[in-house]
Amino acid sequence: MTRARVGITTYGCAEDGSFTLPANYVQAVCRAGGSVVLLPPAGAQDPTIWLDDLDALILAGGGDIEPTQYGGKSHPTVYMTDVVRDETEFALLRAAATAALPTLCICRGVQILNVALGGSLVGHLPDEAGLSLAHRTPPRRPAMHDILIETPSLLANTAGPEALWSASWHHQAVDVLGDGLKVNARAADGTIEGLELHTQRHPWMLGVQWHPELTAAEDPRQQALFSGLVDVAMRGKARRRNS
Repeated sequence: MTRARVGITTYGCAEDGSFTLPANYVQAVCRAGGSVVLLPPAGAQDPTIWLDDLDALILAGGGDIEPTQYGGKSHPTVYMTDVVRDETEFALLRAAATAALPTLCICRGVQILNVALGGSLVGHLPDEAGLSLAHRTPPRRPAMHDILIETPSLLANTAGPEALWSASWHHQAVDVLGDGLKVNARAADGTIEGLELHTQRHPWMLGVQWHPELTAAEDPRQQALFSGLVDVAMRGKARRRNS
């Protein structure tokens, strides 16, 4: 059987006209046995047609969502907003939810998941949660901390229920939950660190606020998020082939 085809969203168009994505996303999917298709912001094209050729989807990290997309306010720390990328990823997420396409949403991706389904974000986390726990280090670099996993959950089934030492790299977080979403992880300061779509109809839609791709090569539990996505995608691919 051919490998599961996993689409991964890229960053927006850079000043030099390029679309980019850190290689560790691709490497994590390849270690899991999947093949990768990169999905740049679509502009005028309908991005949902891409899903017809995919077995799974990853919404990658990156800059902030434009605050007006969720009724938020501007903040001096908001950076790298890209409405074209926002709209592309909202469309992909909603279509993947409707089509029951296995989906992993990472950092910015979990925020897209929440906003696309009607939720909102904390505009700048230190303003709400204080500075007792660093979710990134100045000016914008990763910080390591434990993720406390809630059970029962898809996340616990995939990566195990024990606390997960993770690379955190965000200054915003989920606030009001979107429709059908369930919290599956928190940080020690109470910040929501993970969501999943809580419905029997969808087999695997999981969002994490941290960056598993940064440590997946050395940490089997982080790699398990990518392996779990590819495994469920392959099972779906086999069912479609045999139907």
